[in-house]
Amino acid sequence: MKRILRKTSFFILKILLIILIVTTAWVALYKFVNPPITPLMLIRFFDKESGQRLIKKDWKNYDEISNYMKMAVIASEDQKFPFHNGFDLGSIEKAIGEKLDGDRLRGASTISQQTAKNVFLWPSRSWIRKGVEAYFTVLIEKIWGKKRILEVYLNVIETGSGIYGVDEAGEVYFGRSAKNLDIVDSSLIASILPDPKFMSPKNPSEHILRKEKWIIEQIGNLGGTDYLRNIQ
Repeated sequence: MKRILRKTSFFILKILLIILIVTTAWVALYKFVNPPITPLMLIRFFDKESGQRLIKKDWKNYDEISNYMKMAVIASEDQKFPFHNGFDLGSIEKAIGEKLDGDRLRGASTISQQTAKNVFLWPSRSWIRKGVEAYFTVLIEKIWGKKRILEVYLNVIETGSGIYGVDEAGEVYFGRSAKNLDIVDSSLIASILPDPKFMSPKNPSEHILRKEKWIIEQIGNLGGTDYLRNIQ
C-alpha cells in the first residue's frame, strides 16, 4: 500500500512539475511575443448565437497607446494597479462582506487578473477557473511586470461585437488610432468594458455618459497622466 501511495505521489508531483514548466514557458513567451488570439476571441467567433464571425484587432505597443486611454481603464477598473501584487485584497474583502450582507456579488478583479483570464483562460465563474486565474496572475506579475500587463490588457479586451483592443475600438467608434484617443474618447471606451457587446461609446446611453464623467473625474483625482510614472 505504501509503495502504491509513493508511486501515486511521485506521479502527481511529476504532472504538477510539467504543468509548472509549460505554463511558465508560455507566460515567458508572451512577455516578448504578442498573443495572436485568445480563448474568448475563439469562443465568440464560433458561437452561433453571437453571429460575429469576425475578429477585428490591431496590436499597438505600450508607447503607441494614448496615456488617456491607459488612465481611463486604470481609473475605471483598478486604481491601485501600480501598487498591488496582482490582487486588491481590500476590494476582495469588501466584495465578500457585501455578499454576506445579502448584496449581489460584485467584481473585484484587478487589471492583472482580467489580463490573465483574457489571455490564458475561458470565461467562467467557477472556483476552479478563479483558482487557475490566480495562478496565472502571479506568473504574469512576476514575469511580465506592470507595463507589459497593461499593454496586453489594452490590446486583448473585448471592445465591441467582434472588436478587440482599444486601437480597433478607436478606429471603429471615433476614426482615431489608439495613440490619438483623447480623454473623452478613452473614458467612453472604458465605460463600456463591463458589457461591450450591448453598449456603444459612439451612441452612449445616459448610464454610459454618467460613467464617462465619473472616469474623467477619477483620472483628475489620481493626478492625471503623471500617475503612469508609477508603472514599471
